[in-house]
Amino acid sequence: MSISRRDFIKKTTVAASSLPLLGMPFSMANNFQFEADLDVSIFSKHLQFLDYKETGQIASELGFNGVDLTVRPKGHVFPEDVKTKLPIAIQDLKSSGSDCKMITTAIESVEHPLDVDIIKMAGDNNVSFYRTNWYKYKKELSMPQSLEYYKKQIEALGDLNKEHNIIGCYQNHAGRSVGGSYWEIYKLLETVNPKYFGTQYDIRHALVEGGLSWENGLELLQKSIKVIVLKDFKWGQESGQWKPINVPIGEGSVDFYTYFKLLKSYGLNPPVSLHLEYPLGGAEKGNTTLTVDKKVVFDAMRKDLNTIRKIWKEA
Repeated sequence: MSISRRDFIKKTTVAASSLPLLGMPFSMANNFQFEADLDVSIFSKHLQFLDYKETGQIASELGFNGVDLTVRPKGHVFPEDVKTKLPIAIQDLKSSGSDCKMITTAIESVEHPLDVDIIKMAGDNNVSFYRTNWYKYKKELSMPQSLEYYKKQIEALGDLNKEHNIIGCYQNHAGRSVGGSYWEIYKLLETVNPKYFGTQYDIRHALVEGGLSWENGLELLQKSIKVIVLKDFKWGQESGQWKPINVPIGEGSVDFYTYFKLLKSYGLNPPVSLHLEYPLGGAEKGNTTLTVDKKVVFDAMRKDLNTIRKIWKEA
């Protein structure tokens, strides 16, 4: 049986990393695992005012392990350019001291040629994870029927992911798109190959939608979590309406200490994508020009990164 060089490296790396745990009681192995820090990538949406090399350089200088690269319309790499520009982007990030193990996309279906191109190119360039687009409920179908339809789309994506040795992720997201509720995510993932498709778990959106039941959602989905997103919010009024308002990590409603304790109790230390969705002169929106000095953005990134690393160690 033939095996690619990439697969060989991945398999031997995983095997070697597990050797120290052999023979340990589970509790000791679990504690050993979490002596390691979080593996945190910065969401490149917030650095789209920089080119690939500058993005990698800043991410490295700020202390991030890598970059969650936007490969989507209005992203760092446009879908129609993925064949030529994704290899360049990844090489530039790596030459600048950063890794690129995850990308954020608008992928929806194996029936879309550009979606297939992104999956193939990402796999060929050693990207481990991609996030899909969010599905919309179909007006001509009931909600359960829509979920059944999209479940088949996810299943097909999982089969394609297996061919290209990459893992797809569907993000839970507050609002009325498919996946606002953790039960919707659970339904979507019922039939897909769990090795090649799971969820990108977003604690901010989980708490907005889950309120006091977010821990149930985490328990329900914990076996499907491949990547997590970290960001914070608080409830407040804007123009007389109550809504979630994004804030720096540790200044909002998310109980990161309890969240990290629960992740550890489930034996999870997944790769992280750090998002900064609060006002940062347009960086929070992915703008290519800013209304604040770049240092304001970089300082915010460093502060949020240091905060989550500190809480993770204490949890």
